[in-house]
Amino acid sequence: MSDLAKHFAKAKLSSLPEPLPEEPPDYEDDSSSSASSMSSTGTIIPSHTLRPAPAIHWSDYFAQELFLERVPDAETPAPQGLGPAKFHLYFTPPATPKAPLLVLHHGAGSSAMSFALMAKEVRRQMPEMGVLAVEARDHGSVVWDPDGAVDNDLSVELLSQDLLDMLRLTQVKLGWSELPILILIGHSLGGAVVTHTANMNVLGSKLLGYAVLDVVEGSAMDALKHMQTYLASRPKAFPSLSAAIEWHIRSRTLRNPQSARASVPSLLLQGSDGRWAWRTELGSTEAYWENWFTGMSGKFLRGKGAKLLVLAGTDRLDKELMIGQMQGKFQLQVLPAAGHFLHEDLPEKTAEIVVEFVKRNDRSALVLPPKVSDLLAQGKKV
Repeated sequence: MSDLAKHFAKAKLSSLPEPLPEEPPDYEDDSSSSASSMSSTGTIIPSHTLRPAPAIHWSDYFAQELFLERVPDAETPAPQGLGPAKFHLYFTPPATPKAPLLVLHHGAGSSAMSFALMAKEVRRQMPEMGVLAVEARDHGSVVWDPDGAVDNDLSVELLSQDLLDMLRLTQVKLGWSELPILILIGHSLGGAVVTHTANMNVLGSKLLGYAVLDVVEGSAMDALKHMQTYLASRPKAFPSLSAAIEWHIRSRTLRNPQSARASVPSLLLQGSDGRWAWRTELGSTEAYWENWFTGMSGKFLRGKGAKLLVLAGTDRLDKELMIGQMQGKFQLQVLPAAGHFLHEDLPEKTAEIVVEFVKRNDRSALVLPPKVSDLLAQGKKV
């Protein structure tokens, strides 16, 4: 999934990562702090004199911002964990009803804006394709239980049902008679969600395929053993959005300054003291970590539809996926120059891989030769 497991294995947990050489004194560290995602700690580069540009607005990358409400039937009690909800999404519509739609699901502690640059690049390379970037509960979307309390159950089963409901509500909102052809793409935790969703077999022929970005079961489970220690080394709050953006760049959590400007602001909420703290308390989600990734490799291989796995290093493949890859069960692409957030670090290359994957597998794009009977009926020689 990331360099995290390798980093801690080499260190044998003998020490935490070195602090930022020139970190401002008003960054706060806390053992309960969350992180932007389950990502690589990277290499700290002391470039404090290089200040990032201001944050970027979502409208630079998507056509619409949607807020969709799930309202359970008043006469039928909602299943546990699937109560009333307000879902937050970003959307750029397909050019035609027959054009495919990319459905993007972020990782733990991240947001839909992590796909901003990649989404725009996908549209540049394949203008007819639509993009729908969703946000999970406790990450920008909100779900309530029957008593009106916020429900932050992040089990993969509920996250997958949330995703399906977001697709259904989008269809209703836009007045579509049916869903377009879908390609599900998930990063890290999002990869587990789209894999589980594909295995639910409810999208039928509308699901062209799914892609997982930089997460596999084996390395993910290894990394989870050290996640709380990793989270304890992260700043708890930042004095400004610019400071938060700078930290992500200097720590090499994100290696693309433009993407950091687009995605980092959505990871934070401003408190009454004016400081910016993490939106998602990732450390408090520990109860769900094994649920996210246990059995993921098998589900990835069993699901119907074309399959794509994009990794930042071949060492991330576990045994089950190695065998599946040798058997040609999925397409594998490796981006060794990227970190864990490969779609942010290399948005153009990631978009190129995704577009090629879609074009290779899109049945509607096939041009079949005319039938002999049709040619004869037209008086043509065959």
